[in-house]
Amino acid sequence: MSPAAELRRALLDSARAMQAQGLNRGTAGNLSVRCAIAADAGFLITPSGVDNHAANPGDMVFMTPDGRHQGRLLPSSEWRFHRDIYLQRAEAGAVLHAHSPFATALACQGRPIPAFHYMIARFGGSDVRCARYATFGTQALSEAALEALEGRCACLLANHGMLVFGRDLPHALALAIEFEALCEQYWRTLQIGPPQVLDDAEMRLIVEKFATYGQPAG
Repeated sequence: MSPAAELRRALLDSARAMQAQGLNRGTAGNLSVRCAIAADAGFLITPSGVDNHAANPGDMVFMTPDGRHQGRLLPSSEWRFHRDIYLQRAEAGAVLHAHSPFATALACQGRPIPAFHYMIARFGGSDVRCARYATFGTQALSEAALEALEGRCACLLANHGMLVFGRDLPHALALAIEFEALCEQYWRTLQIGPPQVLDDAEMRLIVEKFATYGQPAG
């Protein structure tokens, strides 16, 4: 199997895992991975309006940064923010967007997630921002998302859902699962009352500690 074929299979498997993990239902959400096919650099993305369990690896759509796509199916309507994240964030190897229940509930309140738990630092700072609302699939939404992602690897999209990127497909999926868990915890905390929020000094320390968190490469 060629590297491109393996990546198409990995993308589809990861998209199906999003549903298995409860991040998506039906045809909602989308996922992409940075790649190069032949001489073209770009990314593979899930197709528009196709249930992942009805798709096959060949249905994954290759796109170039100028918006061209290859294949018989149209790319996800949200391809613009995938493309723009890859252009602006060199560390992004995979981008995931989901309409997961708890992230979407908070996004529909248009509220950021403060440092109610130290694990918020996993996403790059002392909070997770909520991008201003814009119509799905538009360049305006992409611009709002990029603003909310400055210094972060996750954000909420107002009245929409979550957006996360990671270094590769397994990392992006793991971050999305972790982010949804934090959204659920925050939602549950709000049922009791306003949470105790960690201060900026503590969160700067936690962000520094996360820089060396986990096992070294190799």
